[in-house]
Amino acid sequence: MTFKKSAAILTSALLSTSVYANEPQQVAQVKGTQITGISVSHDGEIFISAPNWRDGVKFAVAEVNTETNEVTPYPDNKYNRCVADSLVKDDCFLAVQSVIAHNKKLYVLDTRNPKFKTVEDAPRVFVINLQTNHVESVLTLSKEAYHADSYINDLRIDDKTQRIYMTDSNHPGLVVYNLKTNDSYRVLNEHKTTTAEVETLDIAGTPFENVIHTDGIALDRVNDTLYFHTLSGYSLYAINTKDINNTSSQKTADAVWEVAQTGAPDGMIYADNGNLFLANLEKRTIDYLTPAQELRTLVSGEKVNWADTFSIYNNDLYYTNSKIQDAGADVSQMHFEIFKVALPQ
Repeated sequence: MTFKKSAAILTSALLSTSVYANEPQQVAQVKGTQITGISVSHDGEIFISAPNWRDGVKFAVAEVNTETNEVTPYPDNKYNRCVADSLVKDDCFLAVQSVIAHNKKLYVLDTRNPKFKTVEDAPRVFVINLQTNHVESVLTLSKEAYHADSYINDLRIDDKTQRIYMTDSNHPGLVVYNLKTNDSYRVLNEHKTTTAEVETLDIAGTPFENVIHTDGIALDRVNDTLYFHTLSGYSLYAINTKDINNTSSQKTADAVWEVAQTGAPDGMIYADNGNLFLANLEKRTIDYLTPAQELRTLVSGEKVNWADTFSIYNNDLYYTNSKIQDAGADVSQMHFEIFKVALPQ
């Protein structure tokens, strides 16, 4: 999120208001540090990230012990030492927005844009080996892949194409990093599908006037389909991964289709059974689009308060409540929860 002042399109007849019976269970909570990202590894390790949106952020990336509710900077204090004072150094995190655990590695997306002032140096992805807990590589974006006002927000790793797909929520567009060549580039730059559709959201009665462009992203690895969505908007788009290239911007744009009209989301994730989960920030729900293109509600209510990021582990959906609409300059007395809820069968 940024703080700044078809296949067939679903019709209203296809929308469903059915609610899944399971209640979310609180896994942990963090006091005084606003968290956005979450990812659960194949071994059940829970990693979270805290954005550099205000002074004195205690960590950028941490591992959560759910038994003790302890939060430990990860992979160590050294890599987390720069965030509190926004020190621009190559060997530590500056402004992390999200984390993804994938194939025994943790991918840490550093926007390098602390407090949304400007991109201090190239945005990058730190790759941490989860077996050794050491940073094994740093994937740095080329100058062609970002703008001075970019806020590279979320990412998905595609093993088939050996690429990483990322959203830019402050300067509309998608970013692609080629793991085979270490090249990176933008697609759909300032395109209507990556640009915010509205200027204001109503978060359960609270106006939210920050315009946020491409944010949510999800990858269907079976059908090689990448889904993306602006946060300030209601249109869910998709593109086949084979059609994402940097040789023809028009061909890439022509390959995009609108999938559905949904709520304005932040968190998004695609499940193995074909359900696409996405938040509805205004209604404080977590919804999912079924393979039959029915939009259903998984959970709603007070335990959903700006559902920011999703992760799936052991048939549960994990999510963070970042409470962006309620968080001001001082969050020292606020609690930010991690919940899990059983997936629908």
